[in-house]
Amino acid sequence: MEILLIAALIPPLFLMVQVYRTDKIEREPVGLIVKLFLFGIISVIPTGIVESLADSIVMQGIFAGSTSAFARFIQFFFLVALVEEFFKYIFLKIGSWRNPAFDYVFDAVVYSAAVALGFAAFENIGYVFSFGIEVAGLRAVTAIPGHCIFGIFMGHYYGLAKMAEKDGNEAAKRGFLTKALWIPVLLHGFYDFAASSGSEIMTIVFFAFVVALDVVAIRRVREYSKSDTMIDRGGWH
Repeated sequence: MEILLIAALIPPLFLMVQVYRTDKIEREPVGLIVKLFLFGIISVIPTGIVESLADSIVMQGIFAGSTSAFARFIQFFFLVALVEEFFKYIFLKIGSWRNPAFDYVFDAVVYSAAVALGFAAFENIGYVFSFGIEVAGLRAVTAIPGHCIFGIFMGHYYGLAKMAEKDGNEAAKRGFLTKALWIPVLLHGFYDFAASSGSEIMTIVFFAFVVALDVVAIRRVREYSKSDTMIDRGGWH
């Protein structure tokens, strides 16, 4: 059991350390990061409840027995991706928006990654304990980095929204907060849709998407960190 727990936790904790280390200007309080990581774990609870209710109404009701692409689109983009990213977003905002440590744009990337990886850690424990240690290796290079990357994009726009608020630009703030939710939803939805298709072509597309997403995310994190800006100084535009 200890081996399974370690195998499930090492990937998300490793990625959390890597994201934390990219914050070059001012490292965030460890206590805040731990809190947000725990918030990510807690967010699994409402996510599971809503997903279960939505699945019983939509997939077992409206689309009962359907294996159509449209049914899978609804399932993975709305019942899974939207629900999961929404609750990550809510717990991210509750745990960090008014925190005085949130004074640089890149801080938001670290915060969002912490929530996303807390969610991923709890989810990974369930998968590894249910299906064995064999699944840990595959998820370590697919699902866990996926959650982290969705969090990175969420955090980028979340940080820009905070800067827009400081600048008094409510329209820009709303626009960035909308992107902070919907861009991760679209990425997450396509990830799940492609992964679950069962066709050889979509399997190739899935792995190509994962590789491309990894490359883009690594480059973006470096760019975001290098161009980090103090929120009170302005300059988001």
